[in-house]
Amino acid sequence: MRSAAGILLLLSFALLSSAQVAQECSIPREFQGARLVRDYPSTVKFNSGDRVYYGCRDGFTPMDGKPFVECRNGAWSKLTLQCEQKSCSYVGDLHNGEFIYEGNSYLGEKAHAKCNKGYTLRGSNFMLCTESGWVGKFPSCEEGEPTCLAPVVANSAQRAGTVYQVGDRINLSCKIGFQLEGPNEITCAPNGQWQPKPPQCVPTLERTQPRTEQTNEKGDCEAPPPVIGSNAYLVDKYAMMTSFSSGDKVYYSCNVGYTARAGSRSRRCKNGKWTQLKLKCERKLCGHAGEIENGHFVYTGVKFGDVATAKCNEGYILVGRATRNCRSQGWDGRIPVCEVAICDKPKKTNAISKGPEEPPYRYRSVIRYQCQVGMLDGPREIYCTSNGTWNASPPQCKEFTCPPPNVPHAYWMGAHREKFNAMDVISIDCDRGYSIQGPTSITCSRDGRWIPSLPSCQPGKLLLFIYFCKIVKI
Repeated sequence: MRSAAGILLLLSFALLSSAQVAQECSIPREFQGARLVRDYPSTVKFNSGDRVYYGCRDGFTPMDGKPFVECRNGAWSKLTLQCEQKSCSYVGDLHNGEFIYEGNSYLGEKAHAKCNKGYTLRGSNFMLCTESGWVGKFPSCEEGEPTCLAPVVANSAQRAGTVYQVGDRINLSCKIGFQLEGPNEITCAPNGQWQPKPPQCVPTLERTQPRTEQTNEKGDCEAPPPVIGSNAYLVDKYAMMTSFSSGDKVYYSCNVGYTARAGSRSRRCKNGKWTQLKLKCERKLCGHAGEIENGHFVYTGVKFGDVATAKCNEGYILVGRATRNCRSQGWDGRIPVCEVAICDKPKKTNAISKGPEEPPYRYRSVIRYQCQVGMLDGPREIYCTSNGTWNASPPQCKEFTCPPPNVPHAYWMGAHREKFNAMDVISIDCDRGYSIQGPTSITCSRDGRWIPSLPSCQPGKLLLFIYFCKIVKI
């Protein structure tokens, strides 16, 4: 008895242990825009009731939901945390002008200022979206056509105080004993500023002295122009700077959804010009969007910005969102499910069914019907279609009857009723002087018809002679 009790105790512990193991959870997966707040070893296990916390990825911000999932009986609860890509929203109203946005006001994108006709832009011609919001000196649109004041260059031979129109160009020169350092021709730009930056007049003696690294011949640079088609942007640290010294470097990052594949991230100011940006930013690769049982994805591509659309096989219905978009962190959303089409229970009928008696009635399920009494009024069988509906309504069993076989100049033996039942048989004969044309015995069929057909009674020769004599009055 003791050994039996021990065995039962051991079995109880084993069952309890196996139940606990079955309720453990592995490391939960990460999501679009959300990641685990800490790293876990691949072998870690979580017990029922344990929680794991998430945070939004860089460039995303929490909008709603709880930042954790909970292990419940071996499966993680649904993550309700919603992370949306950070943006700077509305930059503000530009009086007598407008802002033109590069995209959706995501980090690194600009809002370019544009004045209405008859107004001149003053200040920076763009605002930059950063982690802290829109940065840069807010521009203004002043009434009047754009003009530039004469550049103030110390020791230059240029006359000051003259006003210039947009597009005007001037050539600068220095007084005797001074030499021009920088461009000798500048142009009045639409923002009322000279482009490029006006030069300086330095003493000729200084130009003849040996130069050190700090006083070399390399000129200063203005803000580096955008690199069209590079899919890269100037990092926040340099985005609002307007002047750079010789030898200065600036750095770039790839736009959201792009990744650096080759080339240096930096450009250098050299001889008053910026070196070429060699950074190559390519669209991020999302790869395969996932396997769908009883379906598949149709792709426009597998890189950032592409879309994968789920298609179910015939007889299966899509459950979940049909599309997944390739984002900077991978495919958004979840893999949908293709569930077999299921039809509701057919309407009640007095006919007897043959086929699947209990639901679910899946795609292509067939139900056949028959009658014990009467005949089927409707299809003999119905089937479940690919969209989850029956192809027809179930039939009904109807008991058809036949009317009295009233044939002129005929009679039949037996009861004279208002209706006859199926399979009733009647023998018909004609009155005296008439001969029968057709069957002498008819049967009431299951569909309410006399078969093979009703006969007719035609007058005989003697009767025809009598009729003739009456007409001619013989």
